[in-house]
Amino acid sequence: MLERLSWKRLLLELLLACLPALIVGLLVGGLPWWLLLAVLAVLGWHFANLLRLSHWLWIDRSITPPTGRGSWEPLFYGLYQMQARNRRRRRELGHLIKRFRSGAESLPDALVLTTEEGTIFWCNGLAQQLLGLRWPEDNGQNILNLLRYPEFTLYLRQRDFSRPLTLVLNSHRHLEFRVMPYSEGQWLLVARDVTQMHQLEGARRNFFANVSHELRTPLTVLQGYLEMMSDAVLEGPSRNKALHTMQEQTRRMDALVKQLLTLSRIEAAPALDLQEKVDVPLMLRLLQREAETLSQGRHEIHFSADPQLRVFGNDEQLRSAISNLVYNAVNHTPDGTRITVSWQKTSHGAQFKVCDNGPGIAAEHIPRLTERFYRVDKARSRQTGGSGLGLAIVKHALSHHHARLEITSQPGKETCFCFSLPARLIVNNELAQNAVH
Repeated sequence: MLERLSWKRLLLELLLACLPALIVGLLVGGLPWWLLLAVLAVLGWHFANLLRLSHWLWIDRSITPPTGRGSWEPLFYGLYQMQARNRRRRRELGHLIKRFRSGAESLPDALVLTTEEGTIFWCNGLAQQLLGLRWPEDNGQNILNLLRYPEFTLYLRQRDFSRPLTLVLNSHRHLEFRVMPYSEGQWLLVARDVTQMHQLEGARRNFFANVSHELRTPLTVLQGYLEMMSDAVLEGPSRNKALHTMQEQTRRMDALVKQLLTLSRIEAAPALDLQEKVDVPLMLRLLQREAETLSQGRHEIHFSADPQLRVFGNDEQLRSAISNLVYNAVNHTPDGTRITVSWQKTSHGAQFKVCDNGPGIAAEHIPRLTERFYRVDKARSRQTGGSGLGLAIVKHALSHHHARLEITSQPGKETCFCFSLPARLIVNNELAQNAVH
């Protein structure tokens, strides 16, 4: 280990340089000139080493410093060590910045680093996607020039960041902005996409509004008849009509509550293991009798099922899906309609289909049919007791069986509701059994 440079070492070097000059001056005379010559030689040696150091620092810039002698050896070595430490620190800082940027890129939020004046000096990829920023083109730009929204401008200028700002962008995205100090004179702006949260909140409000509306109608009818009975004694046909209407409205509320509970249970159900064997042909034989009883001869109903086609799944959920599709065909088609129900094996799996030759469904309604409480004809749905929840139940039950409902309709010709369970869920398929087990 080299010793560090000290004034004692410099003084020793000067004495060693002057000692020969002192001896020569005493022997031959002219001592001051010999001492002056020795001092000039020492200064010249130091000047030469200074030039070598300057050349190494600013021109050569190689990693290895020039070799030094005497007092310059620890100086060169010390500078080399300091340079090595700086290189290590730069590498560590580079790795730290890379880790920070990698972590920032993996966050589900848009991040923008700005000065207090709003000048951007870094942003992650999600900020480019959500906020429309470009990197590195927007480096040095003021964020207020890129996000031109009065609410956002006011939010930054007021500098009250105790509460987040929710902003609807021109792209119809709902973003929640938060600003926090990052370092001295710098801000960290965080933007989170809360569009789905707003949609879910809107769906929740609509759901409760629809439930309230659906329950209010029969309750109003019941309340009206009860008030009539309390004011006057109803007898004969009037009394029978009142009792029949109240019973009908009670059944309607009971059916609505049952469907709400069914939908809630299916939505909250965990992922199914699909180990239960479901005898769909037996289920369809029972449904055929129920459908014919419900129709009372008003429809021409035909069932066609492969008697050996059984599947793995959840019996309750598949029964809910299939029965809702069959009951909808009976309840929402006019008298004289031909309804065909089929359960057959296809190249894609086990296919269930309900078709009718009724009036059909307009194309604009089909994408929304599985929404809760959505009705094509609200007046007719209420007359037939429909709640608008049947197809929502079907949708969620099928999603648990890796299937989806497909709806096709040609008004005045044919309307079909169809779904296909994957081939691996067919009971008699050996490959399916091995996959399931």
